Amino acid sequence: MYRLSIWLGIPAALLLSVVGWLYWYWAMVPHQLQENIQYGSRDGRPLMLDVLTPQEANGAGILFLVSGGWKSSEGPIQPALVAPFLRNGYTVFAVKHISQPECTVSGIVEDVQRSVRYVRHHAMRFEILADKIGVVGGSSGGHLSLMLGTTGRTGDPSAADPVDRESSVVQCVACFYPPTDLLNLGSSTENPGDGGPPKSFREGFGPRARDLDEWKILGRELSPIYHVTSKMPPTYIVHGDADTLVPVDQSQRFAAVAAKQMAEVKLEIRPGKGHGWPEMVLDLVRFAEWFDQHLLE
Repeated sequence: MYRLSIWLGIPAALLLSVVGWLYWYWAMVPHQLQENIQYGSRDGRPLMLDVLTPQEANGAGILFLVSGGWKSSEGPIQPALVAPFLRNGYTVFAVKHISQPECTVSGIVEDVQRSVRYVRHHAMRFEILADKIGVVGGSSGGHLSLMLGTTGRTGDPSAADPVDRESSVVQCVACFYPPTDLLNLGSSTENPGDGGPPKSFREGFGPRARDLDEWKILGRELSPIYHVTSKMPPTYIVHGDADTLVPVDQSQRFAAVAAKQMAEVKLEIRPGKGHGWPEMVLDLVRFAEWFDQHLLE
């Protein structure tokens, strides 16, 4: 019995150690939180972001796009969602936007571009380097991340607002299961079958999406796959091959186009995974390592 208790005690102790470490790593990450900083406005409504500053900052910033179905939460972000970035020393900017259909997807893209310009303009205030900014998101947040990666632009030097004089270019991207080609939805459950926009989000694309000829123009404007160039930043995509909402083909074709342009896109496919899975928190650790490789070196 004594030997049995010893053998049983060792696994229990190891399990408790692992659970304790996981709790410490994810839930107890030290940081300072600044909530509800206004980075712009749309139709009289404020656009807000939260800033999570790590205990030991490395000088780089990560925009975490709070977006699912092109809808955004107004509440504070849970630090555990960005723990790997904070642990690695990144200042995290949790960017929120006005949800569709109150704001069109086109407007949302403009607003997240604005968030990059705002963070860059206030780089000294946030104690980051203006040329060390990455972005991360999932699903529609992944779409918006890739739109930043492919359509970031220099600022307007003649703009009255100094924020608009800044560049919206990001230096690194990491994202989960992003829609990349809105004109070719393939086997997605959102494919309406008539070549139109995703059927559950038709209103979110605004009046232009109601006419199929106009949608072909708008859908192209809002699809990252049509904006890939050799100058886009290093991009890391993780996608499950059992995803029925955003089929893995969306990321595979994006990566193929990027390869032809000699752009750096790393695609990892998770067998049997759908539109989200519990172990994807471990991919956030890999995302942090990706940022280490491309923002810190």
